[in-house]
Amino acid sequence: MKSISVDDLAALGSDVSIIDVREEEEYSEACVPGTKNIPLSVFQQSLGDVPVGRTVYVMCASGGRSSRATAHLAGQGYDAVNIMGGITEWFRNGHPVTYRAGGQ
Repeated sequence: MKSISVDDLAALGSDVSIIDVREEEEYSEACVPGTKNIPLSVFQQSLGDVPVGRTVYVMCASGGRSSRATAHLAGQGYDAVNIMGGITEWFRNGHPVTYRAGGQ
């Protein structure tokens, strides 16, 4: 499975497709700007929401759920890359996070 660090992902700029597979409640508290939320609990039924024809980067809280989703996407023929450390590492490394209701 392909993986990328949060710093390498940030260096790619804003024109990348990032899917956040955390549950809606988690996503509603804090998210990386520009990400699309497709919770892992409904991921298999929501494959139609995954962009095709481009690399898809997959994120969760720390990397466990995104690893499973990335493996599933790769098995379906997608060019999928796991984001190591998830939004936790993204935040720790100083990259932007949007806080929503219930967040900061």
